[in-house]
Amino acid sequence: MQKVEVTKRIADTGAMAIVRVETIERGYEIAQGCLDGGIDCLEISYTLPNAGEVIAALRKKFGDKLVVGAGTVLDPETARHAILAGAQFVIAPNLSKEVAVVCNRYQVPYAPGCTSVTEAVVGLECGAAFIKAFPISDFYGSKLVSVFKTPIPFMPILASGGITLDNLSDYVKKGVDCCGFGGLLTKGSSADIAANAKKIKTIIDETRAAM
Repeated sequence: MQKVEVTKRIADTGAMAIVRVETIERGYEIAQGCLDGGIDCLEISYTLPNAGEVIAALRKKFGDKLVVGAGTVLDPETARHAILAGAQFVIAPNLSKEVAVVCNRYQVPYAPGCTSVTEAVVGLECGAAFIKAFPISDFYGSKLVSVFKTPIPFMPILASGGITLDNLSDYVKKGVDCCGFGGLLTKGSSADIAANAKKIKTIIDETRAAM
């Protein structure tokens, strides 16, 4: 039930920190700030070579308090590396059937980046837990959700890029299942991150409750 449980936890939280850090210590600071503000999902990007080490360290330190996954996973080799390091989910800016096979084999949720409805449907056919609307969220904003969900209302969507405290509620209202944040959840002190995380979680919870 690992895949189901992690997928549900990501959707229930509704927000995720997209993390790129040079040191494990900074990863700890970001994770603690997110947790203090009510957000327990972190994506560690493989744009840096220490991503696996950071994932393993976060899993060891925070245990079940945190859901930690890998981002920018372009190929099956990186997916396997991330899973061995303890990644609980895998996210990518692209769709790879080979990555989907690895993730399904080990029952790890996969969120491929898709730019068209055709590509998104292929992602679902490959067993994707979420469709990452990337990079089109940067260009279309919250309108992208309608592009996907009008013809396919059951499509689970993760959006990142261009989401702010001011427009977050629009994304939630249109049906985004999880919103990714960079600077708001990764810059400043742990206290700064906690304050932003609390604002984000409050907006998500209040908007969902009003729907």
